[in-house]
Amino acid sequence: MSDASALQDENLELKRVIAQMALEALAKDQRISAQARQIEHLLEQFRLARQRLFGVSSEKAPGQSELFNEAEMFASLGAEDEDDDDEQLAPPPNTPARKARGGRKPLPAHLPRVEIRHALPENQRRCPCGCELKIIGEEASEQLDLIPARIQVLRHIRERYACAQCQAAPILAPMPTQPIPKSNASPSLLAHITVGKYADALPLHRLESVLARTDIHLPRQTSARWMIQGAELFQPLMKLLWDHLLSQPVIHCDETVLQVLKEPNKPPTSKSYMWALAAGPPDRPVVLFDYHASRSEEIPKRLLEGYRGYLMTDGYEGYNAIAAQPGVEHLCCMVHARRGFRDAQRAQPKGYTGRADEAMGYFRRLYHIEHQIHDADIQTRYHARQAQSIPVLNELRAWLDDALPKVNPEGTLGEALGYLDKYWSKLIRYCEAGYLPIDNNRLENAIRPFVIGRLNWKFSDTPAGAHASAALYSLIETAKASGLEPFTYLRYLYTHMPAMTTVEQIETLLPWNVDRSQVVELPKRQAARPASHPAQA
Repeated sequence: MSDASALQDENLELKRVIAQMALEALAKDQRISAQARQIEHLLEQFRLARQRLFGVSSEKAPGQSELFNEAEMFASLGAEDEDDDDEQLAPPPNTPARKARGGRKPLPAHLPRVEIRHALPENQRRCPCGCELKIIGEEASEQLDLIPARIQVLRHIRERYACAQCQAAPILAPMPTQPIPKSNASPSLLAHITVGKYADALPLHRLESVLARTDIHLPRQTSARWMIQGAELFQPLMKLLWDHLLSQPVIHCDETVLQVLKEPNKPPTSKSYMWALAAGPPDRPVVLFDYHASRSEEIPKRLLEGYRGYLMTDGYEGYNAIAAQPGVEHLCCMVHARRGFRDAQRAQPKGYTGRADEAMGYFRRLYHIEHQIHDADIQTRYHARQAQSIPVLNELRAWLDDALPKVNPEGTLGEALGYLDKYWSKLIRYCEAGYLPIDNNRLENAIRPFVIGRLNWKFSDTPAGAHASAALYSLIETAKASGLEPFTYLRYLYTHMPAMTTVEQIETLLPWNVDRSQVVELPKRQAARPASHPAQA
């Protein structure tokens, strides 16, 4: 071998060694970089978990697996934390300052008053000068008194008639049709149990123990059977409510987990789902629940079969199939997009200000606009969004494009940026019309009572019980959205539904058609009023 060939081989070997060393150095740098990213991600998760556990927040943060989903996060919030959409927003201009706390509110004027007069004893009605004291005025104060629920027995006596002149068979006065035949439950008792479990989150075994204190033995198994029979009684009314929902131009949809112990072909510990939908204008709102054993994309397709209009959801991919059908326009919830940046804020080192804070500034501006136009008519809302919201959204898009390549996609901030980018086209569609919602808060607020109840009663025993729960939750939440007190509305339904035989008669039982003199209306601060709607235009 010549010296030139040997030198060439040495050069090739040297280049190979140098290349190998460079690759190893690059791999080491990549490992160090990946480890640094992993460490930073773990630190973020630690800071986020610490803030969730010990921090004060107006929105309870979800677990990482629930980052963009679920009304569950609202279950433990107080009344002052219910609405997430105005969080950290500056008050609109010309808004009166909120009154300082303190002072006692007057007791409601509609409550009956019982006067208790207090007079001086006879031996104290003389002045030291010897004259008799005379009444020159009075001073009144009020206490709120509570009369415990009174339990009574309704004894139905049916009179029997016969003819004195012939042997015709006697005639017995008929009984009104009862909500549950051959049962000793009155409409009031059925309404009490229904509202106790589904509005007040009291499991049936607790209701059983409450009645036991008054020497009433009502096994929870009996109450459970009554609830299933009551839900069956209301099926014609539920059909009308579903027809009403599917006729609306905008429907909100979401789902939450439910455990059903005796679901066929599933272990007792498996997850089933309660699907929830809401729609309707302020004077005819509807909130409906429907139980299914799965979370597959076939469920919303079945629930919304034939629907044409806008569908508001979170980012769950199971809605893509129904959203792809002709005539369905898909919106995504802005609160779910913002929630990721709120978590990124919490995951930041203390005192640090970064991109998450910048993103939250854009969201505050968007929600401030919505706050200002909330009570405006449809056209005003549309023009305000075109003139004010779209420029802010354009700024946010430019900021997002700049931030995406600079942020670790595996970090908390990177996940929030990715979500915002992925669903951008569906998040900004609310600007297409003045009646479209910016988020899914309306439905998440309606799901909250179900989530709170589930914390108490834990599970449903059978699918029949889960379906009954869906129907009864639907009636209660629709009544609340219509401003009706649930107990009086349910008592009205249990009283009148058994005698209804035609569609026209059943329509009179819809919350917006009932005789308001026979039901109690909720105080305005408790009524769950829906957001603006095309019917207001």
